[in-house]
Amino acid sequence: MDKKTISRDGTELAYARAGQGPAVILVSGAMSTGGTVAPLGGLLARRCTVLWYDRRGRGGSGDTAPFAVEREVEDLAALIDAAGGEASLYGISSGGALVLRAAASGLPVRRVAVYETPYADFQERGADDRAAYTERLTEALAQGRRGDAVELFLRLTGLAEEMILRARQSPMWAGMEAIAPTLAYDDAVMGGGLVPRERLASLGVPVLAVAGGDSPAWIVEATRAVAEAAPQGTYRLLEGQTHMVDPNVLAPVLEEFFGG
Repeated sequence: MDKKTISRDGTELAYARAGQGPAVILVSGAMSTGGTVAPLGGLLARRCTVLWYDRRGRGGSGDTAPFAVEREVEDLAALIDAAGGEASLYGISSGGALVLRAAASGLPVRRVAVYETPYADFQERGADDRAAYTERLTEALAQGRRGDAVELFLRLTGLAEEMILRARQSPMWAGMEAIAPTLAYDDAVMGGGLVPRERLASLGVPVLAVAGGDSPAWIVEATRAVAEAAPQGTYRLLEGQTHMVDPNVLAPVLEEFFGG
């Protein structure tokens, strides 16, 4: 990330910029930095001006207490200013919940695309499980048990116990613990974990909701529900894709949408 901008509360945000054309800002999900969406950014730069960034508390960006979801919306406002005063937004996973909130807040957003925002409406005990996760996550972070917080998140994603144990023993674990406090940020952005139909109904911009054909049925249905709740919503299914979507498959779909 070779560029910096300052959010309203003084937090420094690290971002990268590439390409020329309509401005698009890419937003990563939980336990990730802007580097996660950088490959997609490089592909979209063929036709767009693309910005991707480290969300607050991660990578090269700073952080300022106390956290509120509004601060992350203000971060996007600063990036939209850096992009020229207007931009489209793309968010993957919980980053999708953030861009939908930002668009509903009245920021100068042209279009919004999301990939598999993990709303739990179509999971058995989805709302109860999300509430329990929030309680346990809050407790673990308050007690400084960052490793336990990461485990809670990995378990929520459905990762098998043996894979979690393997992750704990990997060189990546220290980095995961370093940004564990931001799990609370993503949890807050998800707002209880259910499709925010009232907020989506207020959106006055086109919304593209994309899912992978090989992803679990519950997240595919949640993605479809996002498109159905937005007045100008469109749903797309990418055959053969999972939550770890191939940028080469996704990029042409987003190019078409953002170029419209």
